[in-house]
Amino acid sequence: MNSELKIQNKKIINAWAFYDWANSVYPLVITTAVFPIYYAALTSTKTDTGEVFDTVLFFGFSFKNTELMSYVISFSYVIVAFISPLLSGVADYAGNKKVFLKLFCYIGAIACASLYFFDADYLEWSMISVVLASVGYWASIVFYNSYLPEIAAPKYHDQISAKGYSLGYFGSALLLIICLGIILGVGDAYTPYCFLLVGLWWIGFSQITYARLPDGTRISKFEKSYLTKGFKELQKVWKELKNNTLLKSYLLAFFVFSMAVQTVMIMAVYFAEKEILWPSKSEATSGLIISILIIQFIAIPGSYCHSWLSKKLGNVKALMVSLFLWVILCVSAWFISLPIHFYFIAGFVGFVMGGVQSLSRSTYSKFLPSTTIDHASYFSFYDVCEKIGLVIGAFSFGFIEGITGSMRNSILAWGTYFVVGLLLLWRVKSIEREKV
Repeated sequence: MNSELKIQNKKIINAWAFYDWANSVYPLVITTAVFPIYYAALTSTKTDTGEVFDTVLFFGFSFKNTELMSYVISFSYVIVAFISPLLSGVADYAGNKKVFLKLFCYIGAIACASLYFFDADYLEWSMISVVLASVGYWASIVFYNSYLPEIAAPKYHDQISAKGYSLGYFGSALLLIICLGIILGVGDAYTPYCFLLVGLWWIGFSQITYARLPDGTRISKFEKSYLTKGFKELQKVWKELKNNTLLKSYLLAFFVFSMAVQTVMIMAVYFAEKEILWPSKSEATSGLIISILIIQFIAIPGSYCHSWLSKKLGNVKALMVSLFLWVILCVSAWFISLPIHFYFIAGFVGFVMGGVQSLSRSTYSKFLPSTTIDHASYFSFYDVCEKIGLVIGAFSFGFIEGITGSMRNSILAWGTYFVVGLLLLWRVKSIEREKV
């Protein structure tokens, strides 16, 4: 009986981790690599004298193309921050968490595929696909993350979380290589087919996860109170946090440094496309995709290195080391201008990116108290904190570029977020030490 249980648990854990393989093609191909290059090409023109025009009209207002994208992404995070507690309340009390995981997976995947029709002349309509893809991805992650405390003991969370991210990095890199082959082998005109592949990949491989994850106990009768249960659960979490100084302090630190982490991932290619002196357009396309592949493959050992470091130093100290490296990275990125510089920065980003994402999730799960509140509510609270942070991070990035005219100045904001996050983690470590 026990051996069968162990085998079943292992299958569930592997299925859970495999959703990272399925969904990570969205943040890589759509938000980080192929679509940003495609979007920049469609929304900017270069004259014979080398002057670049990157201004677009959106509902009659003029924006820099990257500035507009940061605002659109911020808007999608606002939507996720609002609907997450509502949906988690329904899922918790109706016992059908997997249904919502599927629903938002399909919304996100279909929206990714619809980017095949993206048209710069109809940005108002085209941006709907961008918003829905973002909402689908991030809303599904809420329910995905909430499974972690339910499928394994806390001492395994670092290892399992790292496994999920590693599968995601490898799987998404594989699809990115396929996309690179399409773009370089057949031509830029076939780039939209990459977006169709993302949708098919995401939906197709997620079926492995759905086949193993438990459904939960369903309640047949729906009550209107379900719609407000999520917000009430967040209130309960907030009340519990008032008496949990350690978890409250960690969430504050996470809120600050997550402003920068996800913004870096979203805007890095836009930065490189504008600020790096590429010899030609074709070399810029291949160079940017290659740099993203560097990030992906280095992120795999980086994730496991941070997991190892957490065993040696503890989660909080390991996160502090990671944030310190992020500060160095931001300072270095402000000065770079050549492709070779960006390749080195890409490798640096890959190493620390995997670690900080994996450790952030597993550290939070370890700090969760023994409580009658469902884990999905705690992870919904975690997700709301992250999304509000991302709204501020992405919006400030675009706003600073719009005001100053340069994306380099936005790098300074990233560095500031990491420094403040590092100082707040120092306080978390002090509190943790006092409780021992």
